[in-house]
Amino acid sequence: MAVPIAIVGAGPYGLSIGAHLRSRGVRFRIFGRPMDGWIAHMPCGMALKSEGFASDLSDPGSFTLERYCADHNLEYRHFGFPIPSKSFVRYGLAFQKRLVPDVEDRKVERIDVSPCGFVLNLDDGEIMTAARVVIAVGLTFFSRIPECLASFPAAYVSHSSDHGDLSRFRGRRVVVIGSGASATDIAALLCDYGAEARLVARAPRLAWLSEALPRPWWQRLSNPHTGLGFGWHHAAYMAVPGAFWYLPGSIRMRVTTTALGPSGASHVRDRVVGRVPVLLGQSLSAAAIRNDQVELTLVGRDGVRRVETADHVIAATGYEVDLERMSLLSDGLRARLNMIGRAPELSANFESSVPGLYFTGAAAAFSFGPLMRFVVGTGFAAPRIARHLDRAFSRKGIKHSVYRASAPNTLQAGGQAAD
Repeated sequence: MAVPIAIVGAGPYGLSIGAHLRSRGVRFRIFGRPMDGWIAHMPCGMALKSEGFASDLSDPGSFTLERYCADHNLEYRHFGFPIPSKSFVRYGLAFQKRLVPDVEDRKVERIDVSPCGFVLNLDDGEIMTAARVVIAVGLTFFSRIPECLASFPAAYVSHSSDHGDLSRFRGRRVVVIGSGASATDIAALLCDYGAEARLVARAPRLAWLSEALPRPWWQRLSNPHTGLGFGWHHAAYMAVPGAFWYLPGSIRMRVTTTALGPSGASHVRDRVVGRVPVLLGQSLSAAAIRNDQVELTLVGRDGVRRVETADHVIAATGYEVDLERMSLLSDGLRARLNMIGRAPELSANFESSVPGLYFTGAAAAFSFGPLMRFVVGTGFAAPRIARHLDRAFSRKGIKHSVYRASAPNTLQAGGQAAD
């Protein structure tokens, strides 16, 4: 079966794009488990690093996180309140049911180019074609683990994104590597669950986000609080991501890589400092499994070596966009993509060098800036991609089909299919 558009991924970006396309009456299919990255790959008990006002999915109406929390008697504040990930997941699922009811909880295993656009192979054996494809898989393929740990069995080493439940580590000795929000959150949660946690970081000190407290107008003017943090440089990334695209590629890469260094959320600080043993200024030089434990060789900034042992190591070492690791793209399709670093080079409308193939979310950060690494970026990406797709099919004279919200995977009689 052929469709005009296939969206691969049903997280914040995929759902936001779907909501905008649906409002325009553009026919599409969307694949993926709704909010899977937040359900399966974020430990229970964590809270969002972003403020409430910067945690809305994008839709043409006003179905915001604030509105959802008000309707369901959940605590919410624009600033200064850590939104529980559980509340955000519930909001995302409600957004999906209301605005993108036709999500298909199936996995796209392979995408290739065909004369009529793209061929998608699904995990249940279906093969379909689409004129255009939007890749909105978030960070699924991009977890980064230190090279000396990458080949270790999952029983001994994992990435922070591998855990939805940390309770299995109760009574065990766990080393968490990293200094950002994931590392500090996981270290605190491990202690809550009764694990013997230790935090190891290359950084000389732990950085913490400033607490968002009420401030006089002159402080708000000199150091504005944005969806990315404090400061006018963050305000610029928020306000003009389209202008960011015009910068030379080397500048875009440098800014995106360095603009937001690792930092813990302010509300986690008291749960880590004085509670979790922390080894700072330590680089991991080697690792081995001995006596059913992971043995880590660390080198301090002073050159002194030390050995740490653990029952398990969690690498909270972030993500790195690398299309070579995006296994759903065929080799032939990947070879046709122009790259900036290891990410796709995109047009001002998120289209790659392969006509009809779009990337959004983290994969678009080198094109549009650090905004694309956060939920708040959906407000820029989703309407722009939807508008471009709508105009592309309108120019071809393809009539749009309108979805019936109460009946997933069906079309109202008023629309004409574009198969």
